[in-house]
Amino acid sequence: QVQLVESGGGLVQAGGSLRLSCVASGRFSSYHAGWFRQAPGKEREFVAAINWSGRSTFYSDSVKGRFTIARDNAKNTAYLEMNSLKPEDTAAYYCVAGSVWVPRRPTAYAYWGQGTQVTVSS
Repeated sequence: QVQLVESGGGLVQAGGSLRLSCVASGRFSSYHAGWFRQAPGKEREFVAAINWSGRSTFYSDSVKGRFTIARDNAKNTAYLEMNSLKPEDTAAYYCVAGSVWVPRRPTAYAYWGQGTQVTVSS
């Protein structure tokens, strides 16, 4: 069993940066991790994923080159560094963990955090 708690969201101007953190309980190092987001009135969207060791990462086309996912298994923490933020990045961001490496598939992740809000003003 893994519990995930996100932090680091907030209000930022377009072009700015934020760093999200996801602190996990349990055997986090055994799981692949990732981030999804959902804006009001829109479907949930895959953002980024990292495998259990941190050696493989995967990004959606919409954030590639701007966002970086990382993890520190010694600290049971995953991160999402977000740069060059755009208003369309505004959403609730959810940290996820799962044992199957199918990065884009929501059902690959058994564990979800409660989310942290990111708002990018123009």
